[in-house]
Amino acid sequence: MLLCLVYFVLYMKKVQTGLVIEFYSNSCLVKVGDINLKCIAIKGVVVGDMVEIEVIQDSNEIKGKIINLLPRISSIKKKDGYRSKIFAANISKVGIIVSPKPITNEKFIDKWIITAKLSNIEPFIINNKIDLNQDKEYRSKINIYKEINIKVIDISSKEEINLAKLKDFLRNESVLFVGKSGAGKSTLTKSITGKNIKTNLLSNDKGVHTTSLSTLYEIPGNTKIIDSPGVRDVTIAGWGREKIIIGFSEIFEHAKNCKFKNCSHTSEEGCGVLQAKKNGEIHETRYNNFIKFRDSVDE
Repeated sequence: MLLCLVYFVLYMKKVQTGLVIEFYSNSCLVKVGDINLKCIAIKGVVVGDMVEIEVIQDSNEIKGKIINLLPRISSIKKKDGYRSKIFAANISKVGIIVSPKPITNEKFIDKWIITAKLSNIEPFIINNKIDLNQDKEYRSKINIYKEINIKVIDISSKEEINLAKLKDFLRNESVLFVGKSGAGKSTLTKSITGKNIKTNLLSNDKGVHTTSLSTLYEIPGNTKIIDSPGVRDVTIAGWGREKIIIGFSEIFEHAKNCKFKNCSHTSEEGCGVLQAKKNGEIHETRYNNFIKFRDSVDE
């Protein structure tokens, strides 16, 4: 490794382009070619970012300093009202991990579909723990999303069932896995990457606690897996109520048939959404979540 770093400094250009693969509080690890270089971060940099770095060599170590953040293809944010914080960049897919035990509810799934679509990222569902009993009611819930053309891949991360199918689906993609506690996200990340989740033990005035470290793993097939263990649920506050419908593609399509442009889709005569729900073209759970989410955010 030391010889590689010496070569890097002696024969490469001083300014290099690299990929941020780990992020700490004020520094990060950047992959430049075959070298992973510890770098001084700048404000706003997150895992998945492409950056320009300047190589620094002093008497103690060889390191880098980020001097420029390159344009992002996409970014995903945690929103809190009108405040937002980007936690991953250049993602092409969000894998929503669901399980029958502990059961994942539709509210969690729908919030991540909204977040992904409004971030210009494709959401898909990873139905984990197929080695357990998945009853008719649970399967019916999963089928709701198949009917609206959300890709669903059935796996067992623990038993390593269908992982090859999942890896094939993720070829040439950069993906973020999300899931509720107990859904199997850590096990899946370990199974698909062969790596353990990294955590840092920090202490404060309340004692010792664990803080997750965001990491990007690369696996064969030009696939990038971004693991952000501290990110589970998201809020939809701050998107604006007029945008929420984008996360409900079937409702968005039927809303085009409403008699009035300012239809609230709740009680109006001539509402295309209500008619579609009555006809069974819009599932009641999806409709209820749409109304609940839309009416919970500000204009």
